[in-house]
Amino acid sequence: MNLNAASCMRVERPLVENGKTFSFGTSCCCEKETERINELRAVTRLKDFSLVMEQAPPPSKDSLEEIQALIANYKKICSQLSVDQTELASVTKDNQEMTQKCRQRSVKLAQSLDEEQRSNKERIENEKATVSSLSLEEIQLMEEIQKVEVALKQEEGENEQLRQEADVFTTVPEKKVVFTGETGNAGDARKFEMNSRVVYPMEGGTALITFEDEAAANRILTMKTHQVALEGDCHITVEARPVRLMLPSLVEIASEVCPQRMLISDLPEMDTETLLNKLDIHFHRRINGGGEVEGCEFLPDSGTVVLTFVDDNIAQGLTETEFHEVQLKNKKHTVRVTPFLNGKITNLKTKWSACPRTLLLAGIPEVMEQETLQDLLEIHFQKNSNGGGEIEAVLYNPPGRRASALFESVGRPQEKEQ
Repeated sequence: MNLNAASCMRVERPLVENGKTFSFGTSCCCEKETERINELRAVTRLKDFSLVMEQAPPPSKDSLEEIQALIANYKKICSQLSVDQTELASVTKDNQEMTQKCRQRSVKLAQSLDEEQRSNKERIENEKATVSSLSLEEIQLMEEIQKVEVALKQEEGENEQLRQEADVFTTVPEKKVVFTGETGNAGDARKFEMNSRVVYPMEGGTALITFEDEAAANRILTMKTHQVALEGDCHITVEARPVRLMLPSLVEIASEVCPQRMLISDLPEMDTETLLNKLDIHFHRRINGGGEVEGCEFLPDSGTVVLTFVDDNIAQGLTETEFHEVQLKNKKHTVRVTPFLNGKITNLKTKWSACPRTLLLAGIPEVMEQETLQDLLEIHFQKNSNGGGEIEAVLYNPPGRRASALFESVGRPQEKEQ
């Protein structure tokens, strides 16, 4: 706002009273108004706005009324400025309040944005953890699937082997049996029986004695040391010790069909050499489905023949037919051909077992011939007065020599009687 005020005027007018002349001025009032106008101008410049008002023509300096009119005009302007200043202060306050609200809202929005970002970050981390867990679970599932596939293949292989074994068991050689009229408990029946054959190395200067009665062997072992009389007044001192053998307690055998061998049964009674030659010639011919024969073995316990081919799978082709006509005894005879099973021990457990009727005599010197000293040992331990009993077998090994004793399993008494 541009304010043009008149310069400070000093108006002096003479006053004549009682023959005296007085003079006075209006400069004091005009100076105060001028200072107020300057303050208004400064305020107007600070608020940075301009107010354009229509200016009245400057009054004449010589007129008091004009000066008063000028003062009134300036008062009006001052009043207008006061109103504008009040409005400006009100607007400024409103703007400050609005600014404060905007700042508060900005702070809230920033906090909300931070919380949202934090929440999104946690959500992303959780999703990543979930994805990682799912990936790990997928890997574990794939490993389990692979293990299941491997196990399935093994099961399929075992099923195929069992199927072959089942086919073999259905085509095993027939054996004639006779019912003797005796019955027993089915739970006592043994599905599998194994006879042990143990080779026992003997040291020099020892002897093995087998009693018929187990009680006699126990008495000799209880007495431990024994004096055996020789010829004249001579005698020797021997020590009785138990004989411990390592025997199998559990045997598991896996069987499989041999691709080169087959079992021939239902054979007639004839010379063994002639029978083997006839079978070798027949199954050697290609026209009979055979091939080059590597060996032919007769099994006397079952009366069957094991035929071995050089090439694989020839035996399998022949066993599929099962019955074959072979020229035997100048005529054709029907024989039965079945697969041959190879056995493989898959699990073996052993245990130490003491022989109940056999004991070892140690510390025997070489004082006479082997046969004579063996007879004297048998005579001594056969007498009841020496704690002995009936002897089944005696084996003496002189010092400085090596010998081996063969131990075989003894069947049940019932089986012996039968």
